[in-house]
Amino acid sequence: MKTQNYILVLLIAFSCSMCNSSKKEEKISTEKTSETKKHEHGTLTAEDSLKLVNHQIEVKGEVEFPLHLTVDSLKKMKVVTLDNFKITGKNGEVKREIKACKGVLLKDILEKAKIKQEDHKDRNFYIVARASDDYKATFSWAELFNNPTGENAYILFEENGKPVKNGKMIAICKNDIRTGPRHVYWLKSIEVYKVK
Repeated sequence: MKTQNYILVLLIAFSCSMCNSSKKEEKISTEKTSETKKHEHGTLTAEDSLKLVNHQIEVKGEVEFPLHLTVDSLKKMKVVTLDNFKITGKNGEVKREIKACKGVLLKDILEKAKIKQEDHKDRNFYIVARASDDYKATFSWAELFNNPTGENAYILFEENGKPVKNGKMIAICKNDIRTGPRHVYWLKSIEVYKVK
């Protein structure tokens, strides 16, 4: 009986020491995570913002017909008008409201560039919308071509009846719960990559 109690006490002590060591590891892990740099956009001057504006966007990567698109070339495509679009931050707060904006579906641009698919089952691609400041937003092939997101991801060139200021062309995804993370100002390129 004493031997059993002794073993039981040893097991409890061992369990407690394991719990404490995992808490220490968790604390170290939390400290390391909090030390990582947060991606924050500082306030830019109008002059700095103008330096980031692109007058054309490049569609490149795994496409048969690389494109260089300008606002004028987008206007020659099927243009869609969106009403009452809200840009929301990571906590759901409304950062900006746009009464009306014009743009082209991202999937229409990709169909024009023609993704290099070997056959109809070749769908393992992801698309990166990259800004001049290297901010990136990604989409999967399935999101754009087999999901309602395909009818809600746009490249905008006009807001409230005027050309986009300090952005020239912007990538957005209207049906995201938080629209801010895939709201790409100063759009520079649309890049198509195959998942390997």
